[in-house]
Amino acid sequence: MKHTRAALVRREASANLRKRRDTLLTSQSLKMPYPDLLSAAAPALLPKRERRKDARPRELLDAALVLFVKQGFAATKAEDVARHAGVSKGTLFLYFSSKEDLFKAVVRENITGQFSEFNAALDRFTGSTEMLLRTFMTAWWERVGATHSAGICKLMVSEGGQFPELADFYRSEVIDPACQVIARVLERGVQRGELIALKAPHSVYTVLAPIVFLMLWNSAPSLSGMRALDGKAFLDAQIDILLLGMGVPKAPTNLDPNAPLRSVALTEKQ
Repeated sequence: MKHTRAALVRREASANLRKRRDTLLTSQSLKMPYPDLLSAAAPALLPKRERRKDARPRELLDAALVLFVKQGFAATKAEDVARHAGVSKGTLFLYFSSKEDLFKAVVRENITGQFSEFNAALDRFTGSTEMLLRTFMTAWWERVGATHSAGICKLMVSEGGQFPELADFYRSEVIDPACQVIARVLERGVQRGELIALKAPHSVYTVLAPIVFLMLWNSAPSLSGMRALDGKAFLDAQIDILLLGMGVPKAPTNLDPNAPLRSVALTEKQ
C-alpha cells in the first residue's frame, strides 16, 4: 500500500512538473529568458498546506541541483537533499524512487526541456545565420550556462565513468539533442548560402566545443584560477571565429591596392 501511494505521488509530481515546463516553453520566446526557476513562487490562491505540497517536487529538485553541483553525485546523500529542502528523507522518496531518479529529474527539468523550444523557434526563425547563432547562444547562456545547471556538465566529466547509466542518460537527454539543434542551424546556413558545407559531425562539434569549455571553465575555479569568463562576450567572440572559418566568402569590391591585407567580411550584419 505504501509503495502504491508513493507511485501515485511520483506520477502526480511528474505530471505537475511537465505541465509547468510546458507552460514555460509555450509562453517564453528565445529572446526572453525564463523566470528564475530556483525562486519560483507557488500559486498564491491555493491553501497553504496544499501550496506547500505542490511546491515540494520543485524544492527537492532545486536542492538536489545545488548539492549535486557543489558536492558531486556520489558525495550527495538523499538525506542531504531532503534536509536542504526542509523535508524528511521519506518525503523525498515519495516523489523520487532513488537518487538516480532524482538526478534524471533535475536534468530533465533544468536542461532537457530547453530543446523542444529551441527546435520550435528554429522553425519560425527568418533572420540570417549570424543572427540565429547569436540568438541561440544568448538564450542558452541565460537559461543554462549562467545558472547552476551548467555545473552538471563538470559533474558528468568527473563522475560519468563511475556512473555509466547516468552518463548514457546525460548523453541522450542533453548532448545528442544539443548536437541535433546545432546540426539544424548549420544545415539551414548551408541551404541559405551563408555557410560552407563541412563534414559532419566535426562542424557540429566545432560549435559545441566552446559551449562545453565555457561550462567547464566557469564551474571549476581550480582550472580557471577564479577568473570566470564573461559568457556572453566569450560566445560572441566564438561566433565571430566560426563565421570567419565557416562563412561563405563574399567577393571584395573597390579594393584599395595600397591598403594592408585583411580578412574579407563574410556576412553582413542584419
